[in-house]
Amino acid sequence: MAQKTLEVKNLKISFRTNNGKVQAVRDISFDLERGRTLAIVGESGSGKSVTSKAIMGILAGNSIIEGGEIIYDGKDLLKIDEEEMYKIRGDKIAMIFQDPLSSLNPIMRIGKQITEAMLLKNKASRRESKKDFNNLLKLLEKSMVAADPSNAAAIKAQIATFDKFCIQANKLENSYNNSESTAGALYFAIEDYLFAVSKKQLGDVKATLKDYLKRLKDIKDPFFVAKFADKLAAVTEELKNASGDYNKKMETMPDSIVTALEHVFALLKEMKDQTRPDFFRIGFYSLSNPNEDLTKRDYAELNAACLKYLDDNFMKGFLAAMTKGLKHSAAQSLEKKKAVMPLLTQAKTYYEGTFSQKEGLAYANKLANAVEGSIDRLEIVKDNTAYIFRTSMMGTINKYFSAAESNPKEEARFNSQTKKREALIARGKDVDWKVIPKMIYDLDELKAIIVRQVTRLDAHYTNVIANAGAVDFDSRSIAIVDFLKEKASKVVNKLTPAMAKERAINLMEEVGIPNPGLRFTQYPFEFSGGMRQRIVIAIALSADPEILICDEPTTALDVTIQAQILELINNLKRERNLSVIFITHDLGVVANMADDIAVMYAGKIVEYGTVDDVFYDPRHPYTWALLSAMPDLDTKERLDSIPGTPPDMLYPPVGDAFAARNKYAMQIDFEQQPPMFEISETHKAATWLLHPDAPEVPVPKAITDRIARMKAKEVPNNG
Repeated sequence: MAQKTLEVKNLKISFRTNNGKVQAVRDISFDLERGRTLAIVGESGSGKSVTSKAIMGILAGNSIIEGGEIIYDGKDLLKIDEEEMYKIRGDKIAMIFQDPLSSLNPIMRIGKQITEAMLLKNKASRRESKKDFNNLLKLLEKSMVAADPSNAAAIKAQIATFDKFCIQANKLENSYNNSESTAGALYFAIEDYLFAVSKKQLGDVKATLKDYLKRLKDIKDPFFVAKFADKLAAVTEELKNASGDYNKKMETMPDSIVTALEHVFALLKEMKDQTRPDFFRIGFYSLSNPNEDLTKRDYAELNAACLKYLDDNFMKGFLAAMTKGLKHSAAQSLEKKKAVMPLLTQAKTYYEGTFSQKEGLAYANKLANAVEGSIDRLEIVKDNTAYIFRTSMMGTINKYFSAAESNPKEEARFNSQTKKREALIARGKDVDWKVIPKMIYDLDELKAIIVRQVTRLDAHYTNVIANAGAVDFDSRSIAIVDFLKEKASKVVNKLTPAMAKERAINLMEEVGIPNPGLRFTQYPFEFSGGMRQRIVIAIALSADPEILICDEPTTALDVTIQAQILELINNLKRERNLSVIFITHDLGVVANMADDIAVMYAGKIVEYGTVDDVFYDPRHPYTWALLSAMPDLDTKERLDSIPGTPPDMLYPPVGDAFAARNKYAMQIDFEQQPPMFEISETHKAATWLLHPDAPEVPVPKAITDRIARMKAKEVPNNG
């Protein structure tokens, strides 16, 4: 089963305006899976950008979160404070906006804008990683000892050994990283300087060469330089000797210096491209064999040998003990979940009745304590339903009683304004203002949501209990080791300005900016629109996020550059295993990059499916309209435009919001909103045309012809 990175459930967002409440997002739900791209497609005003801003926690001040949840890493992003959101925004979830200039400071150099984000987040990331590492290791030790108390001393020794060799591995890795960063920064500096020399732009040659010689001396980590020590000494001496061939009167660089720089440049590239030692494995081996010079061995062979040594002498036994601990922790959690089940049944009855705010919150608090006590804290993939139960219950209960208090006041305000306006009109006055519509909350619906939250957890725990025997604890043990390795590595990832610069230049190169070292010091106005967007992508990637939100990132670019940016985002997704939300009004833009598509109209998702579902088997008339308006190279006929305009969301339609623009609309479309009809496990659409009693309406010929052309162009899979 695919891992969910983000879950959006029943999200409802409105905005206060002088004319009343605009309903922007109306009860939408979707999941974002690890390593997949979800495209959210719709016209302007459909609610797609509002959804993305809600995920980032950057909604406008007049927004109203009327309901729903946005769940990430065991947290509801709609209910955490700004300090907690700061740790996620830009670090775990990053965003690319439509206009790159809106994300860039016009008077700050590009390089500083990239490195600033890295340096600001680095300290907090290291602190959080250390906390996560230590907390998980303590929980793991406690559970392992509880599972096998007779071996408590041996287990404590295993935990201490793991901690010790992680520290050793981190020391080795940090030293290597420093030299690698210095070499990388010097590599790009020399590349740019040689380019400048070719253009007869020498600058202060003596100072430049002196700086290069100093940086060469700083490349000294034993593992990094071991295979190249003699070459490094030779090119350093060559550059030192050649630097004496220059004097200020020269208009061109002596060939000896250029040659020396080229030799240094070639060596640095070779050093950068060398096989990287696996310090997690080497950390354990080096503690047991402190007198062996490991730098003399081939690193690919060393990595393999150290892995075997680690497995044979520690890891197999540690994983076996860990698996016992995980089984013990899961069994305890399972029993507590079973104990929670009757409490949930009682809670459903309680919240269906009458209760005060104080009583309701106290009951929810007691229930949440039991739920949180049943969570298995050794699960790396968090049980989101249980983790957010407290905030969901408390938030909805408070909202229910707040609405119960505000509804009468809003009724009174509306009646007073209406009466005043009618009186003025009766006296023959010219009234140029309207009564602001009532902002009344449905108390029955809010109460039903409270009950649904209890019911949802009840159903979830029922499923967990039923499938408890299918858990692969061996895989879970390996996942915990990987998690601890990642956190330990981040703890020592101390970023200096020099290292940040080198990483920024690498990022600029990764996103396709030529001569990144030279362009590092330029300002945004010195870049084209496409290059500015690449810079914004580099900034978004600087903290190595898990989720990348792209809000119409190609709309402001010409077609050729659009294709390049789309290809870049696609490649980055694959290489970094990113989860991507891609916001666009153009289905054609996402045809070759989306895995899943949500079609939005008037604040609702009207069709949801895989890219093949939506392109090859579209079911909603709005999706048909979008496809009909999508240009391609083979279409000879005039493209269809969608008639009419989107509805005024101050007064949302009673039925299907698309009905007024839909030539296939039936009477029921104007009277009642259609539910989501399931077409397949991956495909669903909200249209009355899918009801069993609806007349059969064939897909328009323009769409079937387009589908036929697309299928004809598909490359057959022979393997």
